[in-house]
Amino acid sequence: MTWWPLIKIVPIKTNLKFVKFAKFFGALSAVLCIASVIGVFYPGMNMGIDFRGGAAMELTTADGRPLNLEQVRSAVDGLGMGDVGVQGIDDDSSAILRFQIPEGQAQADVVERVQNAVTTEVGAVTYSGVSVVGSKVSSELFTSGLLALGAAVALMFAYIWFRFEPQFGFGAVAGLVHDVVLVFGLIVLFRLEFNLNMVAAILTVIGYSMNDTVVVFDRLRENLRKYKTMPLRDVIDLSINETLSRTIITGVTAIMVLAALAVFGGVALFGFSIALMAGIIIGTYSSVYVAAPIILLWGVKRGEFAEEAKPVKLGMASRP
Repeated sequence: MTWWPLIKIVPIKTNLKFVKFAKFFGALSAVLCIASVIGVFYPGMNMGIDFRGGAAMELTTADGRPLNLEQVRSAVDGLGMGDVGVQGIDDDSSAILRFQIPEGQAQADVVERVQNAVTTEVGAVTYSGVSVVGSKVSSELFTSGLLALGAAVALMFAYIWFRFEPQFGFGAVAGLVHDVVLVFGLIVLFRLEFNLNMVAAILTVIGYSMNDTVVVFDRLRENLRKYKTMPLRDVIDLSINETLSRTIITGVTAIMVLAALAVFGGVALFGFSIALMAGIIIGTYSSVYVAAPIILLWGVKRGEFAEEAKPVKLGMASRP
């Protein structure tokens, strides 16, 4: 007996015709992907310190009292420095502060303004280890982040290729590329800071989307073996319907956790949480209307999914 009311709301068995609307949603996905790609270049992404460059310094309270990280962040935010990062280290009395250096302004002047603002807000603080993240390092981090995303997609493609068949691998990769592009589009649309946290969020979206796609493909392959004469579009609809309740419950549970993280996790984790929530919704959608319909367009040979020969049970040999 289950006590979670959501499980009772989600019907156990559905008979929705997903393939019927595949053309419409396929065209919609194509338009959104094109718009997202355009948005990445114009107006462009809101790069964070990790990819734009900036300054970093360590600050410690003079008397060892706990350092309020939100006060430090609000003090620097009031200067209009763009992306601001505050990370606690060691004990509660120390933190690493990162901020951008506005173009055309001297680094020394900006650092002095930041130090004065923080001191005014939180009291006596000592500063050390002032360093600058140069454009070269930022460029290398950005390139490494893109390579990580590309490698993740390639490895997922190889996994699906060996586990299933080529058309399944192509459908899965199309779904992954679709998810990554649309998440980039949402980052541009909502002007979220694109930093290393966002790269981690997109990598997580890739893993979630692949997991959801594998569940649908596993059921599809099973049904192709079971219903040898059923039209392919009906087998796809049946497979999606049979995994729908699991998909909805898993997705809603993850979104509930991420919503709490977005509300209580502070500014540093807000963009990460929003990107993940959007990615989960997009990943679920792509499993239904991107990955699976490609199987229909490509087609499959039912002979590839023939039942494996069952072992013959040998009876006991008669005694001579």
